[in-house]
Amino acid sequence: MARAKLIFISGGVRSGKSAFAESLVRQFEAQRKIYLASGRADDAEMRERIERHRSDRKLDGWHTIEQAKQFERVLPLLKTGDAVLWDCVTTWLANELYEGWDKGEICAEQNGCMEMKWENMQKTLVQILSKIEFMVVVSNEILDDFMRDEQYMKWLGKIHMWLVQEADQAFEMENGIAFKRK
Repeated sequence: MARAKLIFISGGVRSGKSAFAESLVRQFEAQRKIYLASGRADDAEMRERIERHRSDRKLDGWHTIEQAKQFERVLPLLKTGDAVLWDCVTTWLANELYEGWDKGEICAEQNGCMEMKWENMQKTLVQILSKIEFMVVVSNEILDDFMRDEQYMKWLGKIHMWLVQEADQAFEMENGIAFKRK
């Protein structure tokens, strides 16, 4: 793993992808272990869940950055030498793609909105990789997710293809077993 700068892991819900990703980051010598979390505390249950996960990670030496949208905001929070785990691309995508739903102005339906967010995410990821030591990116499989929306699947496919192309290594998780795809 020491030669890999970027590792991409995809898998179904409850496939073991997050635990595998965490184990990879633990193996890597880094100044800090950073957990980029994409969840949103929209209700009491989710707030409690996020706080529990953050607390558990802190006990294990992780520094958590909650960034549900606007991925570029993590850049000033990262340091040279960090090992970063971004969990999960699918949550970030849903947050960005459906931004504005409460006002009836969904990003996915606005000309150029998602293209701008996509370009910004790519640029930010490249900047992160130039700054840190190591990064693992986790995502759900395209057809194994609860979101079956055409726009969502299109964008997730596009993001996955780009991540696999850019990654030094790529894995697909199935029942806790990692299958190397690149």
